[in-house]
Amino acid sequence: MAIRDLIPWGRENNQTPSLFRDADRDPFLTLHREMNRLFEEAFRGFDTRLPSLGLSAARASWPSVEISDGEKEIRVTAEIPGMDEKDVELLLDDGVLTLRGEKREETEDKDRQFSERFYGRFERRIPLGYEVDGDKVNAAFRNGVLSVTLPKTERAQAKAKRIAIGKT
Repeated sequence: MAIRDLIPWGRENNQTPSLFRDADRDPFLTLHREMNRLFEEAFRGFDTRLPSLGLSAARASWPSVEISDGEKEIRVTAEIPGMDEKDVELLLDDGVLTLRGEKREETEDKDRQFSERFYGRFERRIPLGYEVDGDKVNAAFRNGVLSVTLPKTERAQAKAKRIAIGKT
């Protein structure tokens, strides 16, 4: 095998590297895709007006939520950094917990002729799967973390049955 066989140059009169003739391997298209991916990650969870970035799927997963299902209660913890409790709304309707939030921030410095505006909103719906006692729901917000405790009703607790697992 000659060294010349290892070089990705075409064998015909066309001296364009065969590596770059394939549209999937074009470095500029790869750069373009990577830039789009970086912008999608940077703006994830914010209500941007950039429809070309395809952020609707990314927006559906913010804020990150942890759900734990105990025998007597369901605990939901949501990380919402940079927001206050007045920016967050919590609703319980027909077995679905809804977290909504909106942040509006404006900064203006007249001395330096600088102004900046930021608007972001989110909504996350979490189906609970159990009957919850709505009167005993407890929510707390501290250091950007929302913790919600949803006690199950007696009927919902009685529905759960342990199933024995045997050897086959």
